[in-house]
Amino acid sequence: MSNPLNQYIPPALKRQLTGLFYGWSGNYKTWEEAAAKCSGYHTDEIINRVKNAVLKVKKGEAVFERDSVLFDEIIYSFPLLSALSVAAIDCKQLNVLDFGGSLGSSYYQNKNFFINKLPFSWNVVEQEHFVKTGKQEFEDEYLKFYYTIEDCLKDKQIDVLVLSSVLQYLPKPYDFIEHFLKSNFKYIVIDRAPVLLEGNNRICIQKVPKAIYKAQYPCWLLNNEELKNRFLSKYEAVFDHETPESINIAKAAFKSYFFKLK
Repeated sequence: MSNPLNQYIPPALKRQLTGLFYGWSGNYKTWEEAAAKCSGYHTDEIINRVKNAVLKVKKGEAVFERDSVLFDEIIYSFPLLSALSVAAIDCKQLNVLDFGGSLGSSYYQNKNFFINKLPFSWNVVEQEHFVKTGKQEFEDEYLKFYYTIEDCLKDKQIDVLVLSSVLQYLPKPYDFIEHFLKSNFKYIVIDRAPVLLEGNNRICIQKVPKAIYKAQYPCWLLNNEELKNRFLSKYEAVFDHETPESINIAKAAFKSYFFKLK
């Protein structure tokens, strides 16, 4: 049951109170300034929590994992699934490069729609400690792990680049976007990206709920129009969709985008 007192709390104050415990807060001048106040992604606790959760999914002991949290049903991202389906139909195969794809969460989420139906591979590019764990524990006929985009492209002709909840955690996201554009992927899907519907790009700190694990990260809130326009120089927009995740920042939302090479 919701707290009846919530209706008396102004939205701006409610966002501030939420940010004390979890969510997004602050407006930092540089990434380095925000990062100095954060624990980052490299702790043993995080990699072990994620590894143990994904292993349960791999072994059939759990149905779905996201951010180390286990669920008893798959929570689909329908913008992502729609984009993958369009790419598969058009290319008559589906070779995915999942940049920042953890230990294969999106692979386990979507694989049953494509395995044994057409040529299919899911290729994760991640940080070194994730790649080492992925190669040791999770690689199979369809799922592979790589240290760099270039390593992946030497092995596979990629049909779609997946950027699922990752751009906001890159120190220089627009530099990475320029790198992605040079690779001329036929399709690019950005999924679950927190963006500002108004205002300039902003650097925040994101606090993870303690029920997941204790951590806080520097995080970009990119301007919606500027983000789209970076891709529209070489790509046409197939869709631009607001997703249901909540964010405690005014005039911000989570969005997904799907682009096709012109």
